Amino acid sequence: MIYLKRGMDANAIKAADAKVRETVEQILEQVETRRDAAVRELSQQFDNWSPPSFKLTAPEIERAIGQVGKRDLDDIKFAQAQVRNFAQKKQKTHARPRGRDACRGVILGHKHIPVNSIGLLRAGRALSDVASAHMSIVDRAPSPA
Repeated sequence: MIYLKRGMDANAIKAADAKVRETVEQILEQVETRRDAAVRELSQQFDNWSPPSFKLTAPEIERAIGQVGKRDLDDIKFAQAQVRNFAQKKQKTHARPRGRDACRGVILGHKHIPVNSIGLLRAGRALSDVASAHMSIVDRAPSPA
């Protein structure tokens, strides 16, 4: 049998996953302790990008969107609508903020807390999976106006 491509064996996958986990843990530790300074250094290191501000202005966002082809933009909007629809119909109906007695005196539950902004780190194999980024962000963001 001729193989065009072979996947990694289980030990190689385990080693690669451990390396990714170690790298991400180091990044998270740096950001936790050194905050914006670490983000700036890591951005320069990984992306060779060090803008005056990491928060994009409305014109910068519009300019970036303008560089995306119409079909790609339509596909992105469709994917985001599907993720948002699923989240609203399935996840949010089952994730009502309420408590439940687990045992005497112990209440389990969760609480929705609005935030002004979030950060998301996509690393390893998930980095190339656009859908996982949509699922991590879109159902947490407000619907577009």
